[in-house]
Amino acid sequence: MRKYLLVIISLVAIKLAIHLPGNGNYGFHRDELLHLSVSEHLATGYFEFPPFIAFLGKFAHELFGYDLFWIRMFSTLAGVLILILTCLMTYKIGGKLKAVIVSGVLILAFVPFYRNHLLFQPVAFDQLFWTLSFFFTVLYLKDKKNLYLVLLGISLGLGFLNKYIIFLLIVSLFIALVITQREKIIKNKWFYLSGIIALMMVLPNLFWQYEHHFPVFLHFQKLKESQLDATTGLDFLKEQVASPFTFIMALLGLISVFFIDSIKRYKAISIAVLLVFVSMWLLKSKGYYFFSAYPVLFSFAGFAVETITQKRKYIYYIITAIVLLPSIYFIPEAIPVLPIPDFIKYENLKPDANGRYRLTGDYADMFGWEEQVQLVDSIYKTFPEEKRKSIGIMAENYGEAGAITILGKACDLPQPVCAHGSFWTFGPGEPKVAYITIGLEPEIVDFVFKERKRIKTIHHPYAIDEENGIPVYICSKPSINFKEFWPTLESKVFN
Repeated sequence: MRKYLLVIISLVAIKLAIHLPGNGNYGFHRDELLHLSVSEHLATGYFEFPPFIAFLGKFAHELFGYDLFWIRMFSTLAGVLILILTCLMTYKIGGKLKAVIVSGVLILAFVPFYRNHLLFQPVAFDQLFWTLSFFFTVLYLKDKKNLYLVLLGISLGLGFLNKYIIFLLIVSLFIALVITQREKIIKNKWFYLSGIIALMMVLPNLFWQYEHHFPVFLHFQKLKESQLDATTGLDFLKEQVASPFTFIMALLGLISVFFIDSIKRYKAISIAVLLVFVSMWLLKSKGYYFFSAYPVLFSFAGFAVETITQKRKYIYYIITAIVLLPSIYFIPEAIPVLPIPDFIKYENLKPDANGRYRLTGDYADMFGWEEQVQLVDSIYKTFPEEKRKSIGIMAENYGEAGAITILGKACDLPQPVCAHGSFWTFGPGEPKVAYITIGLEPEIVDFVFKERKRIKTIHHPYAIDEENGIPVYICSKPSINFKEFWPTLESKVFN
């Protein structure tokens, strides 16, 4: 066992060595600012997601404040646990040292995982809970101990409290276990007990959804209109094959349980993965949702490679090299390990007529927030100190509101008013004499206020289009009663 432990520690060290230099670079992503903002308003649910990320954000803040590097370490550690669980699954299904190495290398070679395990988002923890659920499923199918069914229920319950997409796994695993285990599982009271445990865990969130008219469906509808309707099943498949070598290995892992006798007992997992894949494909889901299923497939793939190459050991080394080496080149696209001037050279980006560089969406979403806060703070400080309590800040979207909430703490800025997403649930606050508005278009400002003065239009060379050319106003004499008007915005929180 010692040699296995040394291999796993070495793989973990490599992953951390890749992540740590980039975890504190560029700046907070808009989604990270949202997740940290809602952590200051703990509840059993939120408009965009379940409560797990908020409670974790609160815990992270209590330990490290709002330090970018340490906040992101939680997602990175989730990635480390995924790597460890993948290696352990390989070992548990009967894989030897080479199988464990291959499965771990596949985790390191899958470039999307580096971005997923960088940002403080539910994605990393979704992948963790899927992997943990598959791990307990492997243990149950191997040893038939009912304890593993209970642990599976707890893992799925936690996963549901993190990201609702795991519901597809819950249904798929149920079907797959019933198909493959039949009476053994149907007559097992612990199977149902694990389901009851999971249900009890998620009930508070379901009650919250009920009390707020199930905003999860409104969020999904808006997501469908803004993103998913423009995608096809082919787009979902393209995201899987974008990393061709690891995709081929995942495919090998998927089918290996049907052909290698010693691991056929685990075919329920491959059936569940196939059901998840078909469901996501039909729903035109985002491709990265399915990445949560890859670790268990990598475990099966590691076992398959070891089995296939027993008599031709040189093939094992060729496969490992082919899978891993090409991924090294793409790491700067997934983790900000390069200073931005060097990344621009790496990508060979050229400025447009306005001097802007078109970075990838996630990278572009890490820029501009500090400058927005600095501008708002400079305006806020122009008011005499005794009058600042009567000055409010109003933001157009959750990114701007999150920046004011989190980054604005260093400037002692007041909490912003924002009707976007979960910020709507925090309310409009007490009425103010005047407001500094950021991002609100003139027609909105004119509807809300009788007087406005444009202070500046914000531009940033690296920020996304949505945060370029945005106006900043000082507004006064509200023409509406915020507290009376606020409830009417509930159906528009995702507009």
